[in-house]
Amino acid sequence: SKTISKCYVQVTGMTCASCVANIERNLRREDGIHSILVALMAGKAEVRYNPAVIHPAAIAELIRELGFGATVLENCGEGDGILELVVRGMTCASCVHKIESTLMKTNGVLYCSVALATNKAHIKYDPEAIGPRDVIQVIKDLGFTTSLVKKDRSASHLDHKQEIRQWKRSFVVSLVFCIPVMGLMIYMMVMDSQLSDAHTHHNMSTEEMEALHSSMVLEYQLLPGLSVMNFLSFLLCVPVQVFGGWHFYIQASRALRHKTANMDVLVVLATSIAFLYSSIILLVAMAERAKVNPVTFFDTPPMLFVFISLGRWLEHVAKGKTSEALARLISLQATEATIVTLGPDNVLLSEEQVDVELVQRGDIVKVVPGGKFPVDGRVIEGHSMVDESLITGEAMPVTKKPGNTVIAGSINQNGSLLISATHVGADTTLSQIVKLVEEAQTSKAPIQQFADKLSGYFVPFIVAVSVVTLFAWIIIGFVDFEIVEKYFLGYNKSLSAAEVILRFAFQASITVLCIACPCSLGLA
Repeated sequence: SKTISKCYVQVTGMTCASCVANIERNLRREDGIHSILVALMAGKAEVRYNPAVIHPAAIAELIRELGFGATVLENCGEGDGILELVVRGMTCASCVHKIESTLMKTNGVLYCSVALATNKAHIKYDPEAIGPRDVIQVIKDLGFTTSLVKKDRSASHLDHKQEIRQWKRSFVVSLVFCIPVMGLMIYMMVMDSQLSDAHTHHNMSTEEMEALHSSMVLEYQLLPGLSVMNFLSFLLCVPVQVFGGWHFYIQASRALRHKTANMDVLVVLATSIAFLYSSIILLVAMAERAKVNPVTFFDTPPMLFVFISLGRWLEHVAKGKTSEALARLISLQATEATIVTLGPDNVLLSEEQVDVELVQRGDIVKVVPGGKFPVDGRVIEGHSMVDESLITGEAMPVTKKPGNTVIAGSINQNGSLLISATHVGADTTLSQIVKLVEEAQTSKAPIQQFADKLSGYFVPFIVAVSVVTLFAWIIIGFVDFEIVEKYFLGYNKSLSAAEVILRFAFQASITVLCIACPCSLGLA
């Protein structure tokens, strides 16, 4: 007796339908190969062969000789069909048992579980031996009504509108407050450089005096220790911290709950520390009625949030574009198919309308002029022109005659065709394209995974460095106070040495945190 085995081969390097035809044509000629079916998008070939004559490794070698890459897929359960059904009319556990036992006895059903509470049945079957319509018929014969679980065809899970909106809002809020902060900062820088020039050349002109004067306006103290500059920066910084940083805070807290440190944790850590440290230093200065205005970091949070929310916004816009294209693709799928039964000499005996999900491999499907092809298949009878522009982008209709392949979703134009289904359900070209795009969207770019992994080490590392800085300066200060005096300008002379050292050490360590944390890694 001729036993027939089945194997799957992963094929790489196929670019178009003619590659598929080439492989199928050449392999059919070989001894021991019963049939071969190649799926272009999935890059898979399903071969049925006679193990007495040929083995899978030899089959892969034959494909390689044609100029493609080929590897045999071990334990490939991809061939299993999965069926989700709603079963009505079950009353008790014995009904469940009756359905399950009958189905398990049926040839081709691999696994079956029925839940009484939800009226659902989950069935795995071998598409070679049995199809979804046969399974439904078995359940109907037992006296239950059954229907398919309706799939959501709208691709709503790919919608990025809400994220686009929220990141755009974050970006705009941050930008509005960031511009004045940057303006103030640049103005101060320019003025500082003029000041230092003035100190070097003692002969100052009146314009320079005026320039100095205007720079003093920003340094002017509203309250002792609180300059106009710092007060304005503080006011501009608060809304950014709250509105611009809202999503970052949420995501960072989630990450920390799972004991990981990602990008968001970095951003939040840096901005919060910069903001809190600057606020506290201001309060201390006011309490002490300091003459010299403290150095604050209010410019860090707004600028950081601007760059990062802009990046996130652009990323979601790009994703949204792909999703729109995908939703359009999904909407191209036909929802129903006309299945016909043929008698001898291809005489039509009967036809019925069924859901696309119920078409099984080997079914004869009739496609009328103007209709969509519900599944991938081969033409058995009829001549027509077909518009395949959805897959190929070719506007000219393609002639189809018996033996040609057709693609699901393409549109039949002038003749009626009978096709034999070769790829159904999730195996059609269209479903594979949708699946590829979905996978591309959900997977991270390798560089992004690398950055997340790095920031996992980076955050603790920077925190450690700043702690080291803190203790290093405390030790240096107590060993040699003059070094601290040299770098810590304008401190309050009335303070004790220990307090000065502690304050300087804190300032140094916080500066390390503010500067190191976000910038390079986050923005990149």
